[in-house]
Amino acid sequence: MATLRKILLVDDDDDLREALSEQLVMTEDFEVFEADSGATAMERVKDSLYDLIILDVMMPGKSGLDFIMENKSNIDTPIILLTAKGETEDRVSGLEIGADDYLPKPFEPKELVLRI
Repeated sequence: MATLRKILLVDDDDDLREALSEQLVMTEDFEVFEADSGATAMERVKDSLYDLIILDVMMPGKSGLDFIMENKSNIDTPIILLTAKGETEDRVSGLEIGADDYLPKPFEPKELVLRI
């Protein structure tokens, strides 16, 4: 089985994205590519293949859920949703449209690493 290495991290919160990216690169040795919006993520998946996408749900413009609905049939990449919306119906909705896992914010980075 191939080792998961290449991650696309999509979040509009620059501080969170940069801190999480740094941790995944420095402590876990992942290769992390960043996107600050759903639209940027759309461009990234056209240009490259990823082993995993970590995706914020609530972003201006194209939401994480929009991204999944538009791309899940075209890509076979697992997706972990990150979101401040942690209600049961929000989690179920995200999983029903094609997310593979769901982690509500705030979260411990170690939990995300274990889910990866």
